[in-house]
Amino acid sequence: MTDQKLTSSCCGGSTDTDANSCCGEATRTPAPVPPHSQADEIRAHVRDSYAKVAEASNNGSSCGVGSSCCGVSDDLDINTLNSLRLGYSQSDLQNVPAGADMGLGCGNPRAIASLQPGHVVVDLGSGGGFDAFLASREVGATGKVIGVDMTPTMISKARNNAEKAGFTNVEFRLGEIEYLPVADNSVDVIISNCVINLSPNKPQVFRDAFRVLKSGGRLAISDVVATTEMPEELKNDPQLYAGCMAGASMINDVHTMLKKAGFTDIAITPKDESREFIKDWAPGMGIEDYVISANIEAVKP
Repeated sequence: MTDQKLTSSCCGGSTDTDANSCCGEATRTPAPVPPHSQADEIRAHVRDSYAKVAEASNNGSSCGVGSSCCGVSDDLDINTLNSLRLGYSQSDLQNVPAGADMGLGCGNPRAIASLQPGHVVVDLGSGGGFDAFLASREVGATGKVIGVDMTPTMISKARNNAEKAGFTNVEFRLGEIEYLPVADNSVDVIISNCVINLSPNKPQVFRDAFRVLKSGGRLAISDVVATTEMPEELKNDPQLYAGCMAGASMINDVHTMLKKAGFTDIAITPKDESREFIKDWAPGMGIEDYVISANIEAVKP
């Protein structure tokens, strides 16, 4: 099967048409945002999981499933292989500080970002800084990259990486992607790699992304989306949630959230080949039957 693209114009008609009506499930209601207490529990679990990933990486040890979105192997060759099959080049891996590439993610958002010298870029869930460092080379000395992550250990790791390698156009800020520590109308491009699925309040993520983007600013995101409803036992598995699987939203729901946030030119491109590596994230559970990696693009008018 080839990649499929869902765009805001797939109905061909008025842009006021319900986004879901041209792609099936016209009467579907997106999943509700969980109450604050449950959302805080989800964030705490995700933060703890990724703190362990950062600590394992710092110590040269393994954590979780080494081939997964939220695992790190003590074998650097495995982490390198993970990054290569996500779409990065050997040159990419050689142009970042040691320890920045932990083999995490579900794609390469820079491949769709079209970054230019002078751009201001925000990386949602920047982790050890891998994508931020690669973006910094593209925006150059006149540009700037801001990495935002809610895990203090990851922020410390990224800042240390930047200092050791002499990156001066990158900074890392502690914060939640739902409420970015970034000024209004100040960003050209937002990138993110397999992070928004972890948020318990995805509509707020897209609303705040819209807030910080300049007019004409763009989203260029790699994320995991759901292609069919998961069984409740998978949805409620905290390890699968932290592993970028159980929190994935249906493709039509993502489209609806982006449209309601104010975005236009929405394009969601599922990547069928990603099922091969997603299968390795939770061996034997069949999660690849429910979720897939996708490129997500949108523009602030």
